Amino acid sequence: MIASTKTMMVAAALVMGGLSVSGCATKKYVNTQVGAVNERVSAHDTQIGELDKTSKEALDRAIAAGKLAEGKFQYALVLSDDSVKFPVNAANLSPEAEQRLGEFAEKLKADNKNVYLEIQGHTDNSGSKEYNDELGEKRAETVRKFLSQHGVALNRMSTISYGQDAPVAPNETREGRAQNRRVVVMVLS
Repeated sequence: MIASTKTMMVAAALVMGGLSVSGCATKKYVNTQVGAVNERVSAHDTQIGELDKTSKEALDRAIAAGKLAEGKFQYALVLSDDSVKFPVNAANLSPEAEQRLGEFAEKLKADNKNVYLEIQGHTDNSGSKEYNDELGEKRAETVRKFLSQHGVALNRMSTISYGQDAPVAPNETREGRAQNRRVVVMVLS
């Protein structure tokens, strides 16, 4: 009986020792799993932050478009005729374009009307859609910067790029592509 009690005590000690060792292994496993979950949570937090930023930018664009929609169209200045064309893959203004924009800015200031300008950048279909969207934006921003330097308030202007998505002529001919490389300034009240 004493031998069996000793055997039981030894067995119990072995079982307890085994449980304590397995408890450490379980703790290590849990720590590993918690670490992996924390990494995923951090990654999701980063993605949510990026989505918040993107959604705010989209909301700002939508608000600007809403303000634009409220306005009443008055007239448009189109920079794409023979004397004022954008070169291929370029967003710089020609001297003729600068002259026309300078006259336009003076007219806006002289009329002293409460108007809003939507400056639309367009391209032909040469190159990728992404490249053309960027080029259209650069063209519109070039015009916006020029008008700002000539006294038109920045808060009265917005830019948008239509890239190659709104052609006014077929892109199959050189002349058609030249007409599609343009900036349109929409004047709204």
